[in-house]
Amino acid sequence: MRDKKCKDCKEIFTPFKNMQPRCVECAIKKGKSDARRQAEKARQSREKAARREHKARKEKIKTRSQHLRESQTAFNAYIRKRDEKEPCISCQRYHNGQYHAGHYRSVGACPELRFNEDNVHKQCAPCNNHLSANTINYRINLINKIGLERVEALENFHRDNKKMTIDDIKAIKVEYKKKIKNIE
Repeated sequence: MRDKKCKDCKEIFTPFKNMQPRCVECAIKKGKSDARRQAEKARQSREKAARREHKARKEKIKTRSQHLRESQTAFNAYIRKRDEKEPCISCQRYHNGQYHAGHYRSVGACPELRFNEDNVHKQCAPCNNHLSANTINYRINLINKIGLERVEALENFHRDNKKMTIDDIKAIKVEYKKKIKNIE
């Protein structure tokens, strides 16, 4: 066989095989680097599968209250995003402080209204925390925002307080995460 130029080091060498592109030294180096690359890829794949499995195991052992907390977080984020350009529902002020998703009828008093969008609006932290939701002003401004009929419907709302299943709670979380993406 006639001599060739090595693809990597550009040195002249005599090939053992007809289609041999590299000299022996470069072929050995390439073989080692390919083996390292494949080993690294396999390790990353195993780690990814282990993380996925760990996440699935963690999801299985979550309690109902943990799912409820996650759904409430997604719902509250949606409310703050929905009312982003509006002032506080109670005091009608804009400020640089923290805003909450304030419930008109509290979750403790009326748990069936926890995820009702008419019942929850953007509220500044002082009104929500220090003024106990500032309900008198909240009601006045809520009537201006959604109308008297819907406010009275909230005040008269009494449904069988059936406990939501974990699947229902998960569905709420997914729904509000989608709604947030749609707004953005």
